[in-house]
Amino acid sequence: MSSVIQPRRASALLLPALCLALGFGCDAGCDADESGGLEQRGSVANAEELTMRPRTEDGYEVVEASPRSRRRAEADQRRPNRDDLILEPNEPDPMPEGITLSQAVEGMPTDGQLVAEITMSMGTVFCDLFAEKAPRTVANFIGLARGKRPWWDPEVGQWRRNKPYYDGTLIHRVLPDYLIQGGDRLGDGTGRPGFTVAHEDHDRNRHDEAGVLAMASHGPGENGAQFFITDGNASDLNVENQYTVFGHCENLPIVERVARVPQGEENRPLTPVRIERVLIRRVAGGASVAERTPPVLPEGYDPDAVRNASPGPSELAPNPSPLAPRPVPPE
Repeated sequence: MSSVIQPRRASALLLPALCLALGFGCDAGCDADESGGLEQRGSVANAEELTMRPRTEDGYEVVEASPRSRRRAEADQRRPNRDDLILEPNEPDPMPEGITLSQAVEGMPTDGQLVAEITMSMGTVFCDLFAEKAPRTVANFIGLARGKRPWWDPEVGQWRRNKPYYDGTLIHRVLPDYLIQGGDRLGDGTGRPGFTVAHEDHDRNRHDEAGVLAMASHGPGENGAQFFITDGNASDLNVENQYTVFGHCENLPIVERVARVPQGEENRPLTPVRIERVLIRRVAGGASVAERTPPVLPEGYDPDAVRNASPGPSELAPNPSPLAPRPVPPE
C-alpha cells in the first residue's frame, strides 16, 4: 500500500524539468503519470501532507515511506552480524532462581503505586504495574529496568550486572489497532535475556482494550524481556493464554502515534523508535496522575546560577535591527 498526493499542474511541469537539469531524472521520489501530473510517494518528511485512505478502525492506514527513506533507515538500523554473537550463555546465570520483588525494588520508597515510566523517542507512557497479580513478572521487569537482574549480552558474551536492560533498545514491531512491541537488545525480536520467566495467570490476564502491558513470549512459559502494549482490542491473544499481563498504561495517544509510524517488512518501523529509558517509580494515585521525571542534572550544576564563562554572541548587546533608526554620527 502507498498513499499518494497529486500536486498542482505547475508543480507537475516544474519538478521534472528541475530533475532533468540536475541530472537525476524522475527517480528521485516522483513518477510522471499519463496526464502529466506527478505521483509523489509518502515519506517521513511529508507524512502529514499525505491523503491517507481509511483502513484501520480509527480511519487511517499506515503510511509507507519511500524506497530512499527505507534504505536510509535500514542503514541506521544495521543489525549485528549473527555469526559474531554468542546467543546462548556459556556461563551460569548469576541469579538462577530469578529475582524477587523485594530485591527488584530495593532502595525505593514504599508508599505509592508502582509505575513504569517508559520514555520513547516519540513520547512517554506511564504504566501501573500489577505486583499483586503477577509478582514474578513485575519483579523481572523492574529488575531488568533498574539493572538489578543480570542479563546475557550476546554481543560481548557475558552477563551484564548493574546495567539497565531496556535503555536504548528499539520498538521493533508496530501494528495499528493491535500493539507495539519492544525490549529486545538485538532489535529484531529474536533476542533473549539469557533466562526465562514462567507465565502467571490471573483474573486480569486479558487483552481486550488499549493500554494493556504484557510480556511477549517465545512459547509457553518462555517470557524473558520483550513486552508489548496494546493499541486496541487484541482479544485473540486471550485464547493462547501465554502472554502475561503485568500492567496497564496511560497516555495512550503516544502508543497510537508509535503504532502508525511508517513501517517496512515484519512491521518494523522505518524510522527508529527508541526506548530512551524505563524508570520505576512509586506514585501516589498511580499512572493516571504521573508526570514525566525531569532529566538528572550533573552534580553541582545550577541552571539558575550565573556562569563564569565569557558570554557568547547571543549574550552580548544585540546589534541594531536593520529597520531601527541608526544613531547620527557626531559632526
